[in-house]
This record gives sequence, structure tokens and C-alpha cells, in this order.
Amino acid sequence: MTRVALAFSGGLDTTVCVPLLEEEYGYDEVIGVTVDVGQPASEFDEAEETADALNLDHYVVDAKDEFADLCFDSVCANATYQGYPLGTALARPVIAEAILEVAEENDCTGIAHGCTGKGNDQLRFEAVWRDSDLEVIAPVRELGLTREWEQEYAAEKGLPVEGGSGGDWSVDTNLWSRSVEGAELEDPSYVPSTDIYNWTDEPSGETEEIELTFEQGYPVAIDGEEYEPVALIEYLNELAGSYGVGRTDSMEDRMLGLKVRENYEHPAATTLLNAHEALEGLVLTQEEREFKQLIDQKWSKKGYEGLVDAPLVSALEGFIAETQQRVTGTVTIRFEGGKARPVGRDSKYAAYSAEHASFDTETVGKIAQEDATGVAKYHGFQRRLANSVTTDESEDESEVELATDGGEE
Repeated sequence: MTRVALAFSGGLDTTVCVPLLEEEYGYDEVIGVTVDVGQPASEFDEAEETADALNLDHYVVDAKDEFADLCFDSVCANATYQGYPLGTALARPVIAEAILEVAEENDCTGIAHGCTGKGNDQLRFEAVWRDSDLEVIAPVRELGLTREWEQEYAAEKGLPVEGGSGGDWSVDTNLWSRSVEGAELEDPSYVPSTDIYNWTDEPSGETEEIELTFEQGYPVAIDGEEYEPVALIEYLNELAGSYGVGRTDSMEDRMLGLKVRENYEHPAATTLLNAHEALEGLVLTQEEREFKQLIDQKWSKKGYEGLVDAPLVSALEGFIAETQQRVTGTVTIRFEGGKARPVGRDSKYAAYSAEHASFDTETVGKIAQEDATGVAKYHGFQRRLANSVTTDESEDESEVELATDGGEE
């Protein structure tokens, strides 16, 4: 008997994949796998109900802890892509690994997803699965299916989908972010109503301050109370979201070159990234901060590609881990006007001296203020020299032009 494991959500795409894997690809049995990375309970109910209606063996894997750990790794790397925190991108390899484990445990010979050939997720899933010996199948992509065709096929087969629309928007939710796309949002000029948001309220005039504690780059406590990663993220999503923190409306460049309009909500991610960067600003040297921006950018790009297990990422994390040894301390965040703004930071590793920086002290340790005179004289010397040469050449050319223009009165 041949068996295939399907990444299963209970939505239109994955529902039509079940009979297609049997009819078009010849599999005797399909098993569905849903991976919990922080979706709403309603999504698991839908998947379970649809699986029952299809008489499909259905597995649910809890991977919230693994996903939360990866999200906190992304905080250490200040990971964003084109202005928004990585969420869906980080979840996909976690989901793919969990599905692969179920497939191997159930002696599957194939593994499948319902992604189209236009998006990023097909690449992120298959980057994990193609390390295995299983046949990788993508019915929607390989058969060139459209949503209209899927709806008609579902109606003909009597598949348990509610018209195949799933609502006005295409929504992907996990612990770290909520993405909204499709329908009118595909028009970049369309201004969406607040109905597209679920995690974030409209900002009011109210403010609130909290204190976040970090240990070696990782958030561990809020207002002195320690939290496990999943609980900390969930708490901040609710709190920061109530102040309208973490909305992004962006034109995103996908890996295949398509430009798409995406809307995101990410209250906890925004709060933690802002706080972490503020603490790094206190404890890291200028050289470390400048070089780490390059490292963070590379980490973020690999994270976006779903390649967090690449050798390059391991090497990058070696540098990140070294810098994070001193990223321990607290950051005070103020929620106001839809922002999570760092308004205070403290660490025993601070590369900062209030006494030295103060305008009220005469010296910087043993360094007198007048010692800066020599530095000031040298500062910009090369620029002055280069500019003087350029100025001299311009004057020479002007003189030559005047002498050769042949004008006689």
C-alpha cells in the first residue's frame, strides 16, 4: 500500500488535494497532518471536521515550543524582512519538519502540500522535505489549478468546503504574526478598513509602560515575572495589540520575483525587537553594532527563505551568540500611539558612563576636553585635501576655457 502525508489545513486547497492524490497520483491512502504553531482553535476544529468528513486519518502536532524558540532566535538577530518581523517564513520549516516526522513514522512514500507555484511556501516546505527519500508532490502547482477550478471540483465531488472562499481575505496566523492578503488588497492603491485587523485595536490616547528583562539576548520576564517563551509571546500579543502596536502594510518582494501586497499584525514581535535593539545599543560597541547589522541582515534573508538550518546560519549564529553574552538587562517600553517605544534601559554590561558623557563633568576620566583639539584638527583632513585638489582643477579648466574661447571685441 502506498501512503502520502499531506500538509492539511482543512481549507479549499488541501481539501481538494486529498482525492487528487488518490486519483491523479495513484496513492492508496492519504493522511493529513496539521501542525500547531499558534493558530486559533477554530482552525483546528475546521481541520478536524473536514478530515472526519473525508474519512481522513488526521494527525495534529504541537510545535509551539519549537516555533517560539526560533522566534526568540530571530529576536537575537533583530530579524525583519523589508520592514516587518518574520513570522510565516519562520513557521514553515518548523511545520515541514513536523510533517516529515509523521510521514516517516507512518511509512509514507510521499509527502505533499497545497501551495501554488507563485508563492514562497512551496520553497520553504520543500527545502526541508527534499533532504528525505520521499516523493515530494505539489498538486496545485503541478496540475496548474486555479481557485475557480478547485471550487467547481469540490462541488462536483461533494467535498466539505464552504464555497471555497474562506472569507474575504487569505489569512495566515501563527504565534508570532498574522498575515492578511488577497481580494481587494491585491490592489496597492486600495485602502483597507480596520476590519482586516484582529490582533490590534485602533490606537487610543492611553499609554502604558512595562519592563522587559533579557538574559543573553533572550526575553525572560515582564515586569519582573518570568514567562516561558510561548506564554510571554501570547501575553505581549494581547497587551501590545490593545495599544495598536505592530501593524505593517507593505509591498513585499517574494523569492520568485513577484511583488505582492501584504498586511501583517505582530504586536509581541514588534515590542521584543524594539526592546532588544535598544538593549544592544547600550551594551555593544560601535564596531559590534555596525558589523552585527550585516550579520542580522544575512540571518533575516535566510530566515525569509526558510533556510534556518543552512551552514551559513550556523556560522552567523556563532557571532550572534558571542555578542549576546552581554545583552542582559532590562528595557522599559512605553505603548503609545500604536508604537512600542523604548524609554529606558539598564544593564551591568553597559558600554556607557553617565559621568563621562555628562556635560556637567570637566573630563572623561583621565582625558581632558582640550585633548580633543588634535582629533578635531585631523578630522576631515582627507576630505579637505581632496576637495582642494578638485577645486584647483576646476579653476584651471575655467582659465583654459577663457583663454581659448576666441572671443574678440
